[in-house]
Amino acid sequence: MTTISSATTFQNRKAALEKEHKTLIEQKNAPQENAGNGIYQRYQNPVVTASHVPLNWRFDLNEKTNPFLQERIGMNAAFNAGAMKWNGKYLLAVRVEGIDRKSFFAIAESPNGVDNFKFWDKPCVIPQTEEPDTNVYDMRLINHEDGWVYGIFCTERKDPKAPKGDTSSAVANAGIVRSKDLVNWERLPDLISNTGQQRNVVLHPEFINGKYALYTRPQDGFIDVGSGGGIGLGYVDDMTNPVVKDEKIIFGKQYHTIYELKNGLGPAPIKTEKGWLHLAHGVRNTAAGLRYTLYMFMTDLNDISKVTHVPAGHFMGPEGIERVGDVSNVLFSNGWIEDEDGTVYVYYASSDTRMHVAVSSVEKLVDYVINTPADTFISAGSVETIINQIEKNNAI
Repeated sequence: MTTISSATTFQNRKAALEKEHKTLIEQKNAPQENAGNGIYQRYQNPVVTASHVPLNWRFDLNEKTNPFLQERIGMNAAFNAGAMKWNGKYLLAVRVEGIDRKSFFAIAESPNGVDNFKFWDKPCVIPQTEEPDTNVYDMRLINHEDGWVYGIFCTERKDPKAPKGDTSSAVANAGIVRSKDLVNWERLPDLISNTGQQRNVVLHPEFINGKYALYTRPQDGFIDVGSGGGIGLGYVDDMTNPVVKDEKIIFGKQYHTIYELKNGLGPAPIKTEKGWLHLAHGVRNTAAGLRYTLYMFMTDLNDISKVTHVPAGHFMGPEGIERVGDVSNVLFSNGWIEDEDGTVYVYYASSDTRMHVAVSSVEKLVDYVINTPADTFISAGSVETIINQIEKNNAI
């Protein structure tokens, strides 16, 4: 009878893990092989998954203390990433969720924006306030004109008003950090708002009349939207004392649309000659549960509170395997990158599980937002829109 020593088992397993991880990281990505919709091109493979997390974060690589090379710290998902171009590289501030349900942020870097994403050496260390964050997630990265890179994220804590025995009720707010190098983060006070809980707060990249402009998504409770759920806009005088003032809904919910239940901004908007391009998420209820899709709109260059164009329906919805995951039937984005040549990389998560990329351009997105028919909000109107296009094509 032949026995295999623990040393052989350890070394063989380590070599297999390293080969598998290297193959995943270095896998080339390519556009999907279909004509698409002419607006964007999805790519075939997810760009970041839980399996991309470095081996030395998950495994104790000391043979003496881990002879069977078991995974000591399990990772469940990698999703909802903020994004920005930094020193010529494409960076994602990924929400990594461990199997303990706790999320944290980690920077993954790619040379080309579509594949070869590798995590930096260590996860981001987020300083704590007097009341520690129970969980943090969905960071937006904003390179503001004041010279700081801000990270606006959701901080979740147990609801102190919850009845005894209720271990699910939570309070959500916007946590704020800033950095000059994306390694050392300064924690600022959490956002102070008088409009309820805040889960999707985005900082406008430019000053507006000398103030910081914040897009908000106020809601009455952690789960219950109530009177909130639209995209709000408010102003802060000083980010070290972030009290949001004059907060008003600029894009509300609408019955029988993709944003009838919840409506929140994704990443910070992109400035174009025609207006500010916005990417947002809309939520509706279905017999199978909540369905999250992405949609776009534009606001006026000089008055960011004025919505000028809204194409009907969603910009992107989950397709194929994207529909399946921890929270199925969900697309969510809080990060995109405009490159120097006008290329736009849209980073989106599917079903709270993995990260993908779709590639477009500023020119294409502006054309889509301005020239796509708006929603008439009734079925007869949709039919009329289709017939108008048919007759237009027949006249060619």
